[in-house]
Amino acid sequence: MPIELAVLLVGIAARQAASPTACVQTRLALAAPAEALLAPAHGAFHRASAATLRRWKEE
Repeated sequence: MPIELAVLLVGIAARQAASPTACVQTRLALAAPAEALLAPAHGAFHRASAATLRRWKEE
């Protein structure tokens, strides 16, 4: 890879990492650990679908 292209790509990556969107996305990603996403407190990955299936089984 030419040096000029590498420098250009590093500059682009640095600007993108410093953008407000990237900063907000980083905070969102750190808000909940992965374990919490795979085992939600209510026990269902999609609460509305789980409630619908529960009602359907009761019929």
